[in-house]
Amino acid sequence: MMKSLGRFLQIGGLILLPLAMFMELSGQLGRRGVAELLLMLVAGAVAFMLGRFIEGYAR
Repeated sequence: MMKSLGRFLQIGGLILLPLAMFMELSGQLGRRGVAELLLMLVAGAVAFMLGRFIEGYAR
C-alpha cells in the first residue's frame, strides 16, 4: 500500500513539472505566470521527493 502511494506521488511529481512548463509557454498561467510556474515546480519536486521517501520506507 505504501509502495503504491509512493509511486503515485513520484509519477504525479514527474507529470506536474512538464505540465507547468507547457502551461507557461502557452500563456495559460496569466499575468503572474512565473510565480505560478515556480510554485508548480516546487510542488512537483516536493511530491516526487516525498514519494521517493515513502517508497523507500515501505521496502
